[in-house]
Amino acid sequence: MEKQSKTTKKKEITMTTEKNTKRSFANILTRIIICTIILAFGIIAMKLLAKMKKPPAEVKFEEKALRVKTMMVEFKDIPVSITGYGEVKSLDVVTISPEISGKIVKIHPELETGEIIKKSEILFEIDTRNYNASVKEARAAVEQWKNTIELLDKQYKIDLNRLKTLTRNRDLAKDEFGRVRRLFEKNRVGTQSGVDSAEQVYNSAIDRADQVEQAVVLYPIKVKEAKNSLISSKARLEIAQANLNRCTVKSPFDGRIKMSSLEKGQYVKPGDKVVTLANDSVLEIQVPLDSRDVRQWMRFKNEKSEKNISWFNKLIPVKCRIKWTEDPEDHQWIGDLNRVVKFDHRTRTITVAIQIKAINALSDDTDKLPMVDGMFCSVEIPGRPMKNVVTLPRWAVSHENTVFTCLQNRLKTVPVKVIRSDGEQSFVSQGLKKGDIVITTRLIDPLENSLLESTN
Repeated sequence: MEKQSKTTKKKEITMTTEKNTKRSFANILTRIIICTIILAFGIIAMKLLAKMKKPPAEVKFEEKALRVKTMMVEFKDIPVSITGYGEVKSLDVVTISPEISGKIVKIHPELETGEIIKKSEILFEIDTRNYNASVKEARAAVEQWKNTIELLDKQYKIDLNRLKTLTRNRDLAKDEFGRVRRLFEKNRVGTQSGVDSAEQVYNSAIDRADQVEQAVVLYPIKVKEAKNSLISSKARLEIAQANLNRCTVKSPFDGRIKMSSLEKGQYVKPGDKVVTLANDSVLEIQVPLDSRDVRQWMRFKNEKSEKNISWFNKLIPVKCRIKWTEDPEDHQWIGDLNRVVKFDHRTRTITVAIQIKAINALSDDTDKLPMVDGMFCSVEIPGRPMKNVVTLPRWAVSHENTVFTCLQNRLKTVPVKVIRSDGEQSFVSQGLKKGDIVITTRLIDPLENSLLESTN
């Protein structure tokens, strides 16, 4: 019984599973059919809508031209002007120091910075009392040695005469001594005492003559020594007189006071920098220039430099235009190119000097300032001209030294050689031909062969 019931239950379960399986298959099939119908309906609707839409009108493509400004190439000779900057300086600046020590007893009433002192005017004076005394002492020494020389000359003449007398006395004493000795030795006339006395007189005469002769021989040496002493005394007198003169210090030229540190009663000593004078009659500007510009455009004389001296030839003097950088339009002057000052290996620059005379630095217009020491100016120096070049705006030449040209209304890039750029201009010597059309509009990465339209 139990076995039959288990079998019956298994059959029921199997039948239930089969029914569920059939039911699921039917549901899936129904869903597929529904989706297919919806998809088919959508496709048909899309086709119907597509047939109802009109196609867009066809647009024709036209190339748009670049509007540019152009210029025609013309070759000309262009004068070159090399521009540099520098500060105006007085050509001669002298620092005055006392050559002697002492107390300042007098100074110029206008010895102040910025004042003008005329040539030979007294700047200051040092106390002269000690130096006057030194002059008197040296002058007395000179006179003393002059008197000594005169005395020696007179004494020399006197001793010469005395020497003649003493020489004669010596000769007489000698003869007398000889006579007395012969009489005593041969004839036994006289005594030995008489002979000795005669010999003593003779020896005394020799001694006196020798002394005077020695003095006469030494006189030239004494005179020479006295003359040397006189020369030395004169030299000391000159030094004393020079020191006395140095007590008064005068202006060496018409100058402007740049610095003064003097007060009345001040003690000064040699070497103290007390006054600085500037000679503004000639001004100078030293301008550093690019050595390549100097080599290529500066004009030197053909004459060779001094033998065994390696330096630049002299510059051809030309008139240079000078402008004050703070007012370049209304403050302009003309100067002269003077010389090469130095070469700086660190900056690769060559410094040249431009000089301006005071008459050219002054202005007749009272509203304008004169050129003065300390002004910072630009200088335009005429150089050799550029031969057969084209002048283009600087922006028309790329940093790769190329320009854009117009050839049959198409853009073409051409390499060129730029020999100089100055301000907003570049000068081209090679790469272009006469009649070429160059684009002067600033373009950024244009396409090659782009269509162009000139607006000139």
